[in-house]
Amino acid sequence: MNKSTVTNAIAFLLVFIGHYFSQPILFTVGLFALSGAITNWLAVHMLFEKVPGLYGSGVIPSRFEDFKIAIRQLMMNQFFTKENIDRFLSNEQGGVATIDLAPVIEKVDLNPAFDGLVEVIENSQFGGMLAMMGGSEALQPMREPFIDRMKTSVAEITQTDAFNQNLRESLEGDTNIAHMQEKVSDIIEQRLNELTPQLVKEIIQDMIRKHLGWLVVWGGVFGGLIGLIAALTKTM
Repeated sequence: MNKSTVTNAIAFLLVFIGHYFSQPILFTVGLFALSGAITNWLAVHMLFEKVPGLYGSGVIPSRFEDFKIAIRQLMMNQFFTKENIDRFLSNEQGGVATIDLAPVIEKVDLNPAFDGLVEVIENSQFGGMLAMMGGSEALQPMREPFIDRMKTSVAEITQTDAFNQNLRESLEGDTNIAHMQEKVSDIIEQRLNELTPQLVKEIIQDMIRKHLGWLVVWGGVFGGLIGLIAALTKTM
């Protein structure tokens, strides 16, 4: 049982007891508590659901497009600015960030590179000598060692300061950063376009319903206190 239901039940019980046993103070406290709790419950309900005849209800689903635009602007203006992208490309000391490309290099197929090397040798002055030794087939045992060595060498190159400096300068160019921002914007917009008003409503409800439930509780508490003050004032 949620907080709203408990609060409304307690307030209604006070109204019933006060009326049944002719206790005007208890009745007034319960009535004010019930009115405060129901009013706040209705306000929370109106955020997410359209109530016929109540202008402004269902604001979250009805302003769905505005929410999407606001989310997109927040992401682009606060997170993916030129300054933040530049900071991402730097390490904690402000120097050049080292980007580990070894996993990428490991997956690269370097067989075409070896085939190109064989072709160059065949078309060079060493082609005749190679033909006497069995042609390109004689070089095939070198394929795996060549590929392994090439991957190791390329990986070592990508870890040098000079390479990372050149890479960062290339990425930090205004054109490249603008292109990054455009790509990020497209990704965010594509993801937002997959959202529906119902999904947005459910996401927001899940996040804040627990906290908004306290509005109903405090509405009942303060309503009850106001009712108590009103009842005591009448008896004086």
